Amino acid sequence: MITPERIEQITRVVERAGLNEGTVSALRESFSELHFTYCMEEDIGSGTPVRKAPGFNLYLVDGRAHCMRLTEELESATGLVLAETADGD
Repeated sequence: MITPERIEQITRVVERAGLNEGTVSALRESFSELHFTYCMEEDIGSGTPVRKAPGFNLYLVDGRAHCMRLTEELESATGLVLAETADGD
């Protein structure tokens, strides 16, 4: 489970530091209980971001079953996808 407070913390970190491999690496160290994936927004086939911010969207991932899938349910989320968007999106 991922709490709304945790999503807010992660969003603030990325807004401050920018979305890049270094930031994602730091998030993995700071929040080791969560799985983080970094990709481009156009790599997301479908799904609804849990948070939109300048330069990135944040999606929830459910990794409890055999395959990972995007989810909108905080209770089943085990990780996050940080999807980089074009400037201003």
